[in-house]
Amino acid sequence: MSLQVIDATRAKRLIDEGAILVDIREADEHARERVPGARHQAMSKLAKVDTGGAKTVIFHCKSGARTAANAPRLAAAAGCEAYILEGGIDAWKKAGLPVLTDRRQPLEMMRQVQIAAGSLVLLGVALSIWVAPAFLGLSAFVGAGLVFAGVSGWCGMARLLAVMPWNRAARAALA
Repeated sequence: MSLQVIDATRAKRLIDEGAILVDIREADEHARERVPGARHQAMSKLAKVDTGGAKTVIFHCKSGARTAANAPRLAAAAGCEAYILEGGIDAWKKAGLPVLTDRRQPLEMMRQVQIAAGSLVLLGVALSIWVAPAFLGLSAFVGAGLVFAGVSGWCGMARLLAVMPWNRAARAALA
């Protein structure tokens, strides 16, 4: 079953009429930026949406890609009339609708991994140019780790970053 895609303006109108908005992003993403009043149910843990009597559910992620990719699962979890917010929270913001942002929360884990991996690759290349060619091994190691993470679903860099002090404090606050 596929879900109908609606724009932010129509979603806001439905919410004003009693629909519920469900954020399927992970907890770290939701903690940093969210739509006021949206319920958080991470896609990784989603089983059944508690509609609280609402007859309509609207799902959103960051850009709309995750919701579209998981439409059949979302439809089954909703158990009622359900929609996907086209463009996700990015489109919601672009439409000028309110978003709560807590900059004290750390960046989303995936962004932290991208920043760390990119920095290590650049460092490896720079050191191989100016110090010794053997430093290309650092770039190769990071590249191999990213390939392994993509194939296996397990990311050692994300696990390492998760125990960093800035992430431990944020995770404790979410628990």
